[in-house]
Formats: sequence, structure tokens, C-alpha cells
Amino acid sequence: MTWTPPPPRSTHPYFMHDSIYAQPGALRLVTRPNTAALEGAADRLRAMDHVILCGIGTSWHAALVGELLLAQVGALGHRARAFHSFELASYWPPPAAKTGVIAVSHRGSKRFSQAALARAKSEGGVAIALTGKGAAKLGDAEFTLVTVDQESSVAHTASYTATLALLVTLASAVGRNDAMAHAMDPVPDQLALLLGQESWEDLAKKFGERRRYFFVGGGPNTATAYEAALKMTEASYTSATGFNCEQFLHGAYAAMTAEDLLVLIAPPGPSRARCVDAARVAKAIGTPVLVLAPEDDRELAELATELIALPEIDELLSPILAIVPLQLLAYHIAVRRGVNPDIMRADEASYARANEHVKL
Repeated sequence: MTWTPPPPRSTHPYFMHDSIYAQPGALRLVTRPNTAALEGAADRLRAMDHVILCGIGTSWHAALVGELLLAQVGALGHRARAFHSFELASYWPPPAAKTGVIAVSHRGSKRFSQAALARAKSEGGVAIALTGKGAAKLGDAEFTLVTVDQESSVAHTASYTATLALLVTLASAVGRNDAMAHAMDPVPDQLALLLGQESWEDLAKKFGERRRYFFVGGGPNTATAYEAALKMTEASYTSATGFNCEQFLHGAYAAMTAEDLLVLIAPPGPSRARCVDAARVAKAIGTPVLVLAPEDDRELAELATELIALPEIDELLSPILAIVPLQLLAYHIAVRRGVNPDIMRADEASYARANEHVKL
């Protein structure tokens, strides 16, 4: 099956905008059609000695969150690991017997994710695909978990949060953790409220002309920082980098100037204190700081140039909510800069030529 996107849009709202605002509804619907596959996959994963999650790009970022979910909520501890699919297929030895592999790939067509599944199956493990509707069939998958319709924008948004929601549900099933499964119930409504919380155009106007964007988070929101930086580069073609909070404090901030923007993802949890330190570093340099944190976090509010209030939520679930304001920031900066966030410069001849050299 070859996916053919619809004709590109030429003005706001672009397809990326539609996908962002479709996320509350997508999260409400994503679990039910996957009930049988989730139960079967969870039963098999409990019996595995090791569980590997893999993906590329946005899918890899989801795998990083899934690693912590399976380790903690799924009670697998160090038996759960996340790998970049290319590295897993190219550099690591074949999985040992009784290894479960969860390959995340929204289009289902990434050759290294397919290779990872094939290697798991060949060693007597279980192969699980987490992919979008209508995706190319990952033939070695014993169980397939399905997220949302194929997105028309290159900058995937709804497929990411839907993947995270399924990983929460899968981890809860593996660990028989009913409390965490039920903690997902209010998330779609929280997300809907978050979408209407700010004037995203005003934020883009305020921060849309920065030299470079630094996204920083810790724990499960290390992946949020990576994903937000990817969305910024894909959608608005700006220079953006995601960092773990500790890695940022170990020297990366030396490249930051007053012309940049530091974005901190700082819900309550072990990494919050290091995000506070990062905010203090930025204030000393003169860099403006956009903070995502609870509204009552007065310490961070005093250090922030702007604060986006996150609802109260378990830190392991917070990536589902925290990424959405950053998707909108990337989108509206793209609109302000006059670029189409859906097509990753495919309308420019030099990039069209470059794409001919990329086989994914």
C-alpha cells in the first residue's frame, strides 16, 4: 500500500493545524478498537525476559516514553529498553530468545523498524507493531496496535499522542496497573482545555524571531524536548535542539545567547529542580524562558518570561499534554514566517532534489 497525501494547502489552517485540534477526539477513541490486541500483547510481553521498543524520528521519541512506562507502570524494570531502529538493526546483536520487540512506525514503511521486528520473530520472541491506520503491513508483527488515520502533514502530531496513549494502556495491562489505566480517563478533556488556554498567535509573535530554540526536559519529558525540537525544524525550518535537562546543564547552554529562546518542560517530578537551574542559567545570560509547568509553581513562574499552565497529571502521562502547546508554537511560528508546515520544503527545487537521495 502506497500512501498518497492530498494536495497541499496554501494558507492557514494547514493540515497540521487540523491534526493538532483532532487530538482530544483521537485519544477518546484510540483504545477501544485495540482492546483484543492490547490484551494479547500484554500477556505475551509478561512472559518475555526482555522488551525492546524501537522507532525513528517521532516514533523513537514515543519509544523513549514507552521505555519508562513499561519499566515503571508495566513493572518490567530494566527488562525494558528503547532503541533507535537503525542502531538496533545495524549495530546491536540479534535479540536473545524470549525478547519482545515493539516497533513504532506510523506509516509502517520504515525498513529498519521492519528489520527489528523480523529479528525478534526469528529468535522466538514476540513482534508487536504500533502503527497508523492504513499503514504498510509490518508482516512480522504478531500483534498490531493501530493509532489514527495517516496524517496529511509531514509534521506528525496526532499519531504521536495516540501512540503515547496506547503505550500507557499497554504498560498498564502488562503491569496489571488499573490505577494508571484509569488515570488516562480525564486526559482527552484536559487536552481540549489546554488547546484553548493561550493565544498561540501572540506567543508566536513574541517568540517567532529568535535565533535558535532550546527545548529542555527530563525523565519522560526528555522525549518531549526532542519531539518539540523536531516539530520546530519540520514545521518552521528554524534551528532547534532538544536536550535532557542534565545534559543541557553539562555544557550545552554555552551556545545559548540572549537572542535565543529556552523552553522548559517542567511538571512536578525529579527533573523539575534541574529545570529551575536551567531557568536561572537563562536568566543570567538574558535568554527569555517559556515554561510549561503547573500554574501554582511560583518559583518557575517568577523565572519565566511566559508560563503555559499544565493540568495536574502524573509525570509519566505528562508528555501527552506537554507536547501539544509546543506543536502549536511550532505551527504558528511557521505561519508567521510564511512557510507551509505540512510539506518540509518539498515545494523548493533544491529540497525536492535532496529528497531523491533519502530512502526511509
